[in-house]
Amino acid sequence: MHCNTRRAADQPSRKAVSRLTLLASSALAAVAAAVGLAPAPASAASEVVIYCSVNEDWCREAVTSFERQTGIKTLMTRKSSGEVYAQLRAEKSNPKADVWFGGSGDPHLQAAEEGLTEVYKSNKLEELYGWAVKQAEVAQYRTVGVYMGALGFGYNKDLLAKRKLTPPACWSDLLAPGFRDEVQVADPNSSGTSYTMLATMVQLMGEDAAFDYMKKLHKNVNQYTKSGAAPAKSVAQGETMLGITFQHDLLTEVIAGAPVSIVAPCEGTGYEIGSMSIIKGARNMETAKAFYEWALTPEAQALGAKVKNYQIPSNAGAQIPAEAPRIDKMKLISYDFARYGSTAERTRLLGKWDREVKALAK
Repeated sequence: MHCNTRRAADQPSRKAVSRLTLLASSALAAVAAAVGLAPAPASAASEVVIYCSVNEDWCREAVTSFERQTGIKTLMTRKSSGEVYAQLRAEKSNPKADVWFGGSGDPHLQAAEEGLTEVYKSNKLEELYGWAVKQAEVAQYRTVGVYMGALGFGYNKDLLAKRKLTPPACWSDLLAPGFRDEVQVADPNSSGTSYTMLATMVQLMGEDAAFDYMKKLHKNVNQYTKSGAAPAKSVAQGETMLGITFQHDLLTEVIAGAPVSIVAPCEGTGYEIGSMSIIKGARNMETAKAFYEWALTPEAQALGAKVKNYQIPSNAGAQIPAEAPRIDKMKLISYDFARYGSTAERTRLLGKWDREVKALAK
């Protein structure tokens, strides 16, 4: 369901409306100048619809801030990146949204390959880190990187101590018999996080060894969730001992006081480039571009940390949160985004995972 962030009780005064309209016109004019178009009045395009794949609190903070700063009415639906990708495919002939904000980059690349997203070169590309620009280049400018985050796992320290189990430090440790039915991870069909894990294992171990690993891990999995961030919350709440997810999602729970330890696996790990795309055939193209440009500013990228989401922002002028996981201290693989972000490879790997892993008896 779409969620309009403005409440009736918060409707601005007539003077404020005039000011917001002026701001909206300025935002649209700036975008128009960047792409060489004649500016359109705010009244002609004063709404933007966002599919948002970061955490709910960040989604709300982003759309509320954008609407407040520009006067552009902003509607938002929160879904995991795998769900949004499936929805874009279903809505190809009649798009319902304008911008897809956040979520792991592989589904954005797949949508780009299928022509589901619009070619757009931001005038802020020169301000971004190389990994964010490379994401845009791989997609032929149909997407762009907005943040980075490393994959890992976490465990509930209280549950582990109660069972007197050795803390895991490596991917291989998650196969221990003591963790039977104690591991939670998302389904890679719906979750970009979990597809990142699937692609990471294949690149880290080789395909045969990776699938052998995931078949063994299956015996210890108690649930394949829809959302990639859900295992972090389950570990924090003591509903499962171990959860595989992005480390920044676990960090949010740690800072909130949960008894969770975060692990960057000893063998090495993959990472995501959270991305943003303008949807092909967007009904509100000029406001979509206005949101896109705004979301790449240092000020907009600081909003994640404001609501305790600690990814590394893509704008080099944005401050990296002090709490963010230290990726310079981790063993990161050389993740092949072009290959594993392709529709053919994603379809092949997911089909194999469904047949050889998910379908197994426990």
